[in-house]
Amino acid sequence: MSYSVTATATDDYAPHERVELWRERTNAYQSALDIQCPSPGDFHGRMIRQYSGDYQLVSYWSTETHYLRTPDLVRREPDENYRLLIPLYGVTGLVTDRSEATVRPGTGALLSIAQPCRFTQSGPHRAALLTIPAREVPGPYPAACFFDVSKGLGRIVGTMIGLLRDERDELTAAQFDAACDRITELLRLLIEGAEQPPAAGRLADVEADIRRYVRRNIADPDLNGSSVARGIGWSLRQVQLALQQAGTTPRELIREERLRLARERLRDQRHRHVPITDIGHATGFPSSSAFSAAYRRRFGETPRDTRRRALDDTA
Repeated sequence: MSYSVTATATDDYAPHERVELWRERTNAYQSALDIQCPSPGDFHGRMIRQYSGDYQLVSYWSTETHYLRTPDLVRREPDENYRLLIPLYGVTGLVTDRSEATVRPGTGALLSIAQPCRFTQSGPHRAALLTIPAREVPGPYPAACFFDVSKGLGRIVGTMIGLLRDERDELTAAQFDAACDRITELLRLLIEGAEQPPAAGRLADVEADIRRYVRRNIADPDLNGSSVARGIGWSLRQVQLALQQAGTTPRELIREERLRLARERLRDQRHRHVPITDIGHATGFPSSSAFSAAYRRRFGETPRDTRRRALDDTA
């Protein structure tokens, strides 16, 4: 059993070599990824890798970077292991074929890259990424599930990750693996038992993620609280509690977003030739009668009235 600590800094290389170095190290330490840097000439990054063969902890900082697991890369290099992401600075956008969410400091994420996905780190970003063998996390879990690391058991997990990083030069392989085993055990308890909402200071962020997911999937007539919860990686109870804090419910929010978008399109001259029935279907209403009734209750007029007034205003 061996344990190694390896440091990489792009500042030691010429500007035109930095992105390629980052790509090479990231693909060597993680699975095959397509890495894109919007400003390659200004790219900077640092990473420290702790590796024992069973577990790997990579602590890193970089300027804006996008990581893609394309279907081709997934087929070419399958990877069933999980990643525990603990953001320390900056925001990470996560997109899979079934979900999309934003991870901020104070929130941890258990991620799978077994399927195509995209990680977008906009602006400078600092985080810790622990690779956990799939056998240690039997699951099955969603491609991304989230938890609060600002309090309770989540804070303990986040603190242990920080200590593991800070004490990297004092550990043996057996000690590193033992610490990672304990973190994994606590993580399983945290994921399987998480039913509390995010901390109050981040409820607005969670609400924004819920609204963003609803807007992007508004045409789905089966959209409901459960599918939204799966899509953003929280439990239904967590979504309900977060929206309760905002004074609404999943059902009310979905209906309001459907009607808001329909009203925007009825007023938009670019949609003036789109049949009103089609606008209703495109915003998730199962029938024209259901659309018209819900619209009249919300706005006090029919969809046809809204369109007529919009056309009159531009005449």
